[in-house]
Amino acid sequence: MALLTISLTACVAASNRPPPPQASATPPVYHNRAPSPEPRMEQAREQPNPQLVREIEELWRTFPGKTGIAVKRIDGDWEFGFRPDEYFPQQSVSKLWVAMTLLDKVDKGKASLSDAIRIGKEDLTVFHQPMAAEVQRNGAVTKSVYTLLEMALASSDNTANDSLLRHAGGPEAVRAFIAKHSLGKIRFGPGERLLQSGIAGMEWRQNLSYGRTFYAARAKIPVEQRQQSLEAYLADPVDGASPMAIAHALDKLARGELLSANSTNLLQSILKRTRSGPNRLKAGVPAGWEFLHKTGTGQVLGPVATGYNDIGIMTAPDGTRYAVVVMLGDTTASIPERMRLMQAVTRAVGRYHRG
Repeated sequence: MALLTISLTACVAASNRPPPPQASATPPVYHNRAPSPEPRMEQAREQPNPQLVREIEELWRTFPGKTGIAVKRIDGDWEFGFRPDEYFPQQSVSKLWVAMTLLDKVDKGKASLSDAIRIGKEDLTVFHQPMAAEVQRNGAVTKSVYTLLEMALASSDNTANDSLLRHAGGPEAVRAFIAKHSLGKIRFGPGERLLQSGIAGMEWRQNLSYGRTFYAARAKIPVEQRQQSLEAYLADPVDGASPMAIAHALDKLARGELLSANSTNLLQSILKRTRSGPNRLKAGVPAGWEFLHKTGTGQVLGPVATGYNDIGIMTAPDGTRYAVVVMLGDTTASIPERMRLMQAVTRAVGRYHRG
């Protein structure tokens, strides 16, 4: 076990600094190998403040593990990022695409915000699902689409989200929405239950959704099996997305290019009420600015935390908007260190803002 812990730590403890050149013609594969630290920037009339780019580059370069950052000025001409086009686990960030797919269905008259959805014990999922207590107490509950959107986005309730996913037409409907709007490198997984059980190296059974059953069953899985499953997921996340693709999607959402005006306003108003991750990106946003966001948090194995994310739109008092994406694929940094990184990114964007 001691050797295994050392192995786990070694695979993620490296910073985002690129490895030194290798003498061999075929370089070895590094789990956390980074590309050149030069950010990708659009060649356009405007450019980001070089000091902003350097400051965020330093944050990215020195943070342990695999980190992706993207910043895009909405309604402007520039963007930049570090590891901007690599796939990172989304985790609950993907709830945003479910909401968009269902609201698109509402816009087309194929669903309504008042549609009633029944949720029984057979529909419960895993991890964060506040509505589970109500379902277990009553046997089943009925919620409107609007209520479930609020629960899935603002409270990040997994069962609420999977219920919306079924009503939207399932994973294929979400993938079709992503493809129709050319959102690029954004994948959508199989739903919360299959995603999380697969990451843990387990076969899904519905009784895993009750109480602490999932945690107890996962604890019985050999650590080597869990490590193998987790590393396979991190190498090619089924729910992966690139930071810049998400920044572009936020840009399109803000511009009203993905949904009707009513649905766009509704979605953004819910995201402004997000209660998860108050000490992530949100805590670095300057006073007087508006902020809407969606967090994601993956599983932890030993010292390794995965899929620790926050994405959002910052709006300055003068109306200037920025899409900001920070995704931690895997890291050994503590929770306070992760939060400080995210706060530092939004704080820097605010500090270098010029209307």
